[in-house]
Amino acid sequence: MDTAPQAPLILITGGSRGVGAATARLAAAQGYDVAISFVANEPAALAVVADVEALGRQALAVRADSANPEHVAELFAAIDRKFGRIDVLVNNAGILEQQSSLEGLSFERMQRIFAVNAIGPILCAQQAIKRMSFRYNGRGGSVINISSASARLGSPNEYVDYAASKGALETFTIGFAKEVAREGIRVNCVRPGHIYTDMHASGGEPGRVDRVKDAIPMGRGGQPEEVARAILWLASADASFITGTFLDVTGGK
Repeated sequence: MDTAPQAPLILITGGSRGVGAATARLAAAQGYDVAISFVANEPAALAVVADVEALGRQALAVRADSANPEHVAELFAAIDRKFGRIDVLVNNAGILEQQSSLEGLSFERMQRIFAVNAIGPILCAQQAIKRMSFRYNGRGGSVINISSASARLGSPNEYVDYAASKGALETFTIGFAKEVAREGIRVNCVRPGHIYTDMHASGGEPGRVDRVKDAIPMGRGGQPEEVARAILWLASADASFITGTFLDVTGGK
């Protein structure tokens, strides 16, 4: 009979690329089983699954738009079926659109940005509570919301709507952390700065990090793995007395 302890399960939304994929791979290396959600790029998601399994861990990739409550419910149901538990939720899925000044933003764009970046994490957190909270006979857990330095800086003339949506996510982090602090759930937030990921291409400027790096005190952009290490530290027992806090991974900016 196998009496080995069950591996902890981490769910990373938007886990097929960038910071999400880096976090999935590092989590597997640290002994987690890994579930990721993705929206469009199934080959990239399956590549992450293969990397996790190559490290000897179990993996699951589920196509789910985190802004869609039915998709979110299905995502967590799939995790229940395969793993029967969830220990860490990383609300990483996020989008931005083409760089624009405020007056150029369409209503549809604003709605979509807020739906994915602010409402999506709230929907996922609702599902996580029902599985982690002592109130629901859970074992506790950790939620890490992925914000952005833009929430502090505002991203004028580029992504004011994106920055505002991340500001909403940060306020949610504070309230959620206080609400579940005695239910065994820690809630924290990581603020990446300028990181070398594909996301900048979505905004129309793939080379954006190199353009702005001289304004970063450390003089360089960050790597996705550097953000992943911060996320997994907050998820770990090393951060056992930390909740409702924000960790900047910005090179000092």
